[in-house]
Formats: sequence, C-alpha cells, structure tokens
Amino acid sequence: MKFTAIDIGIIVLYLVSVLAIGFLCSRRAGQSIHSYFLGGNRIPYPLLGIANASGMFDITGTMWLVTFFFIYGMKSVFIPWLWPIFNQVFLMIYLARWLRRSGVMTGAEWIGFRFGQGTGATLSHLSVVVFALVSVVSMLAYSFQGIGKFAAVFFPWDWPPSVYAIVLMGITTVYVIAGGMYSVVVTDLLQYAILTASGVCIAWIAMTRTTAGQIAASVPAGWADLFFGWKLNLDWSGLLEAGNTKIAQDGWEYFTVFVLLMLFKGIPASMAGPAPNYDMQRILATRNPREAGLMSWFTCVSLFVPRYLMVASIGVLGLVFYRQTLNEMGSRVDFEQVMPYVLNHFVPSGLLGFVLAGLLAAFMSTFDCTVNAGASYVVKDLYQRYIRPDASSKRLVRMSYISSLLIVLAGIGVGFTAKSIHQICEWIVAGLYGGYIAPNVLKWHWWRFNGYGYFAGMAAGLAASLVFPLILPGRPSLYTFPLLFGISLAASIGVSLMTRPDAPEVLKRFYVRTRPWGFWGPVLRAVREENPAFVPNRCFRQDMVNAAVGIVWQLSLCTLPFYFVLRHWKGFWISGAVLAATSIFLKRNWYDRLGDEVESVESAAG
Repeated sequence: MKFTAIDIGIIVLYLVSVLAIGFLCSRRAGQSIHSYFLGGNRIPYPLLGIANASGMFDITGTMWLVTFFFIYGMKSVFIPWLWPIFNQVFLMIYLARWLRRSGVMTGAEWIGFRFGQGTGATLSHLSVVVFALVSVVSMLAYSFQGIGKFAAVFFPWDWPPSVYAIVLMGITTVYVIAGGMYSVVVTDLLQYAILTASGVCIAWIAMTRTTAGQIAASVPAGWADLFFGWKLNLDWSGLLEAGNTKIAQDGWEYFTVFVLLMLFKGIPASMAGPAPNYDMQRILATRNPREAGLMSWFTCVSLFVPRYLMVASIGVLGLVFYRQTLNEMGSRVDFEQVMPYVLNHFVPSGLLGFVLAGLLAAFMSTFDCTVNAGASYVVKDLYQRYIRPDASSKRLVRMSYISSLLIVLAGIGVGFTAKSIHQICEWIVAGLYGGYIAPNVLKWHWWRFNGYGYFAGMAAGLAASLVFPLILPGRPSLYTFPLLFGISLAASIGVSLMTRPDAPEVLKRFYVRTRPWGFWGPVLRAVREENPAFVPNRCFRQDMVNAAVGIVWQLSLCTLPFYFVLRHWKGFWISGAVLAATSIFLKRNWYDRLGDEVESVESAAG
C-alpha cells in the first residue's frame, strides 16, 4: 500500500494542528516558570493521567513490544517488567502522594527538601541533575531510532531514516518550546484520542483478515500460553528459525530465572519512586497529593488496553502474512520491521494516513514530555540555582526555549551512534536505571541516609552502568544488575555511615510533611517531643498488599486485549474476572481509604 494524497493531507493537517496548539498555549505557558513546567498546578488529574498514558504510548516502544509479542506470544506480557511497568502501581498506591507533598518543581529540587542545603545535599543535587539529563538524552536517542526507522518505510521521499527523525523531532520541538506543559498536555489528549481510534481500527483489520486457526498454524506449541515452566520451551524450528536465534540472543530461555530477576530489580525500582523524567513531572503538576495517586491509577486505566490491543493486532497480522518474508531474510532478519510491514500492506488508503498520524502522535507525545522535563532540570536546577538566582520569569522561560533545543540536539547526536532500538532500551532499563535504584529506595525509608551517601550511590551506579558494557560485552544488562545494585547499595550505606547525619530540622521537616513508613525511629521520637499527638504512618502492610494485588490487576489489563485479538475466549473471560475481582479489592482497600487528603498547593509548598 502506497501513500496517497489523502494520507499525506491527513498527516499534514495533524502536524499543523499540534503546531497551532503550541502557539495558542504559549501565552499561558509564558506567564511563569511554574506555569511553563507544571501548568500552574491547575490541570485535573484525569487529563494528566491521559497525557501520561499518551507519553508512554510511544512508537519506538510499540515496535519493541510487537517484536516480543511476535516471538514470545502471551508470555511477552511479562517482558515490560524490565522497565518495570508496574512502578505505576506503587505510585498510585502510595509513592505519588509522598512525592507530591513536597510541593517542589523537579526531582533535583526535591533533593534539597530531603537532604537540606549542605555540601552533601549539593553533591546529591548535582548527581540527580546529571542522571536526569543522561536519561532524557538516552530516551530521545531511543525515540530517534524508532521514528526514523518507522517513517522511512512509509513516507514517499527517498530519505535516510535519520533525516526523517530529524525533521519530525524538529516539528515536535517547535510546539514544545512554544507552549510548555500546557501544549504538552493538550496535544497529548489529541494524540491519545487518535492512538486509541487507530488501535481499534487495526484490531478490526486483524480480526477480519485472520482466523484463530491461521494464528495457531503460524506459532509454536505453547506460544499462546500465559504461564511457563523453568524454561521457555518455545521452539520455532520449521516455522521461523530466526525465532530461536532471537530467544538465544536475548538470553531468556530460562524464563523463570528471567522473571525472577525482573522482580528482583522491579520491586526495589518501583519502591525507589519515579525517575526524574516526565512521569515525576506529571505527579508534581497535580493539584494535590490525593490527585497524584489518582493520576497514576488513571494512567494505567488509559494506557494498557488500547496499547496492547494495537500490539496484538499488528503481531497476529505479522505472524500470518510476514513470517515467510522474515524467513527469507536469513541472518539479516529484522523483527523491528514487522510493524511497518503490517501497516504498509493491510491498512487501506485514507485510514493509513489516520493510523500513521496516530503513530506519529505516539512518538510526539513521548518526545514532547521528555524534552519539557529535561529542560526543567537545566533551567531550574542549573541555571537558576548556580548562574542567575535572581533571573526574571521572562528570562527563565527564554532559557527554557534554549535548553529544550540543546537537549534535542544532544539526543539526536546520541541517536546516530546507536545500532538498534533494543540496544538503547536494554541499557536504559537495566543499566542506567539499575544504578539509580539503591540510593532512591534508601532516601524514602532510612533516616540515617544522607546527602553524601546519596551522591556516592548515584555516582557509583552511574559509573558502573557505563563501565559494565565495556568490560562485560554481550552480557544482557539484566544479568549484571545484581552486581550493579550491590555496588551502588554498598556505596550508599558505607558513605552515609562514614559521614554525619543530616541536620535534625531537615529530617523532621521531611518526615512530618512526607509521612513515609520505614526506619525513622530517632526522627519520630524527636518529632513527638515537639508534638506528642503526631501519628506515624503504619500502612506498610496495607500498601504492600495493595501493590501485590495491583500488579495482578495491571497484568489483567494487558492480557485482556491480547486474548481478545487471539480469540482465546477462555483466557479473555478469566482475565475479565480477575480484573473485576482485583478492581473491587482495590476500591475497598485503597481508593476508599484515600480519605479526604486534599491539600492546596500553598499548604503543600508551605
């Protein structure tokens, strides 16, 4: 299927629309730095939740998920635990509220709230800024790889993928710079609507062009089974030899070990709280702590069904109609081409333009919020703090424009050096974020952890994540995570114990306002000397039970559309029953207990 004038017209209309939104939002966004980066804390949580879901519905990640669904079948629903995707459950249950109570603008500013203003706090502040900028640039490089490879298949001009990526990133940069958080949220709502409609359209095509029998004949035994034994036991021999090669290259044949390692990494990663990126920014942009938790819940509700509906639909069309072409590629097989092939051959003219506009929207929604979040660190945590503390709002907004542009250029530069989507993705989720976990768990739960320990843990983790690929080439990052985590944890604890605790007033302020559970005994005693009526947080067991149930709830949101597209009705109805049961449990044990925790922006910042 080739592009027609109708398809091009639809895409051009979409691009013009998002640019117009950016300029229309520019006046409101330019009122202050707070409006530019957090929307003035006036945006309702459902809108932020949908915008957050749209930001996670990225085109590069969708290509990645299609590849894994194609090879691993139903078991691929576990693979996104690499991020881990269930961090949203921990956020909705308790961590988003803890974070929002601070009233700060960025993750680096939160460090001052946690550790004070001494040398250790300054070092830890700088480590967060460096981590945030490295992760933002890495995410932009990840987007660069995906959008270039995708666009080169569809657009009619004979340009290299890198040129398409630069052009599309340039257009997105314009509206992000113009409208800040306001334009990001408004365009994300438009993009989410297009993405959801596109997912439904592709699902309809998949279910009318394939049958359950055709799908079963195209996959190995056990492919449609959700559960697994010690080994994966998927044998693509006679169907797609490259499938076995892919599984061997991934190193996930012992699937139980793989899942246990993901849990070993994913649970502490979730307890560390959001990384300093757009997810954290959306939490800080909510109106109060209660809405921060509800925003993360709404993100899950909005994201998984439409995204996995699209992934499964593209995957089954690829299995039935593209498998033979992949066989003919031999050693040059590229599973990341499954998604472009399916759309190019099965979506009719007119609808193709709409679907491609939706997938461009997926790219733009991830890109725009990443750039906006990254610029906030440059402006708020570097420029204003160290260079121009007295800068006017107008100057700060102008610096936001410049910072956004520089971050995009850095992401493009790194994108040119990467070999594949999977290479960048694996390093981000298992390498870079692996070094982030230990100090960021300790910061919430241990009173003796100080700014020096935080800096040491972050520096050790970041250094190890950069060195390990050089000294252990070809080793999957997930398997080196325990060593990476151990190095970061030892540095965090050791340096904290070798240096003085943070000031008592800093610790008491953090503890009283955040109200975390954990090892805060000495601080609790000091608080009660001043306020005997203070009641500590005793919700550890409740929060952990809710998080465990929430992970099952979230998993059922993923399996439901998979089983629907596969027409595996037994699995579909079981998923629906599990979803209903876990929803009722969370309604009673989480939502009903949120109470009336509505705090104004002024009191949260006070």
